[in-house]
Amino acid sequence: MRPAIAVAYGRGVELTASGHRSRHGHRSGVGLAVVVGLVQVFGARWAAHGGESLDVVGYLLLLAGPAALALRRRIPLGSFVVAAAAATAYGLIAGYPRGPYLLAAVIGLLVAMRAGRQEAVLVCILAWVTTVFAGRVLPGADLRVPSVTQAILMAVGIVALLFIGEGNRVRAEYVEQVGRVRAQEARTKAEQRRRQASEERLRIARELHDVIGHHLSLINVQAGVGLHLMDSQPEQARTALSAIKEASAEALREVRSVLATLDPDEEEAPRAPAPSLARVGELAAGLPVEIQVHGAERPLPAEVDRAAYRIVQEALTNVRRHAGPSAAATVVIEYGESMLTVQVDDDGIGAAAVPSDGGSGLPGMRERAVALGGSFEADPRPDGGFRVRASIPVKEAP
Repeated sequence: MRPAIAVAYGRGVELTASGHRSRHGHRSGVGLAVVVGLVQVFGARWAAHGGESLDVVGYLLLLAGPAALALRRRIPLGSFVVAAAAATAYGLIAGYPRGPYLLAAVIGLLVAMRAGRQEAVLVCILAWVTTVFAGRVLPGADLRVPSVTQAILMAVGIVALLFIGEGNRVRAEYVEQVGRVRAQEARTKAEQRRRQASEERLRIARELHDVIGHHLSLINVQAGVGLHLMDSQPEQARTALSAIKEASAEALREVRSVLATLDPDEEEAPRAPAPSLARVGELAAGLPVEIQVHGAERPLPAEVDRAAYRIVQEALTNVRRHAGPSAAATVVIEYGESMLTVQVDDDGIGAAAVPSDGGSGLPGMRERAVALGGSFEADPRPDGGFRVRASIPVKEAP
């Protein structure tokens, strides 16, 4: 069980795992009881005059209330009841000096009110009624009988203490509520940071998947061409090797650019151009690709431009992997008023080459489009081949 913190009047008390107070909290409670006891006893002795004196009962009554304060955090209402009863009895007995005999009862009342024990109001009323009327209904007893003015002043004092105690309780609850709100805000911010970090890791994983998948697929195709033509057509093999060199260099640049976002303070600024539809022609290396642009080209928001580029890149990668060696592709980019549409068609073997789970790159393309509020379709074409189509809303230009 975790340690708990209990907040009481004046100071917090730390509880151990078993629920017992720490030594510090215990010493604090006993220390206050000792101080209040000394104040009440020496205050009463200092106030003694006109033959007033203290006997054993008087000392016991003066010490009973402070002794009860030692348990004020465990049983706040019970502690106040004992302190109020001792103070009431001491004040009723004639011949005892006044002094600060109400100090323990006042502290006990404030503690009980702060703890939310509204029963303390009834205890105050009972103590006031006893003090005012006990001497009148028991005329034979040697008890003090307060005057009407004294009774009114006592009532006003009790009401004032109740208001102070209630205000103290409300303030304590407010402080506790503010603490809870701040703790919740801290937890919310921490959760938001964790979610942002997770989203950033997912974005980087997608970027790496697209970069590595595209370039490795290109390198694999060109390496196969080079091996096939090395003896019969060395010039064509040289062209294939040049394409491999360019693709590998571009892959390294893009990987460094993506990884630089993990620690931007220690990495140099990326020198590779950012992914953009303006560079979509570079994706056609080694593959017959026709690019068609409809509508007026214009700057796009960075996230839309990057997502569209990656969707086209992954779609062309899938063409190289699955459409067959003689396949060609058509890339259509349509700039609408509020929507950007990219479409990649191929004339390869189509759905027969797509894995039953939809392909490893299709979910990533779909998530890129949907994350920006768009839509995504990937289906075989009626006349053969495969079609990938993504529509992404364009809310504002950068």
